[in-house]
Amino acid sequence: MPKKILSGVVVSDKPNKTITVLVERKYQHPILKKIIKVKKKYNAHDENNKFKTGDKVSIIESKPFSKNKKFQVMESQK
Repeated sequence: MPKKILSGVVVSDKPNKTITVLVERKYQHPILKKIIKVKKKYNAHDENNKFKTGDKVSIIESKPFSKNKKFQVMESQK
């Protein structure tokens, strides 16, 4: 099974080696046919504390680093 790759914006970089990424996705409601925006926050592993708040990044699913941290930073987006 392929690993999930998500892209979003860093909203927090306070914990050591961890960033919080806000991922926004849009989908159409099955009955109402209205476009709905859904936002979700993911904790991702950032080994070198390289990324700061406001950076656009891609994260990839990986082995669990802790209870809530199951993603790893893949790369920065321009």
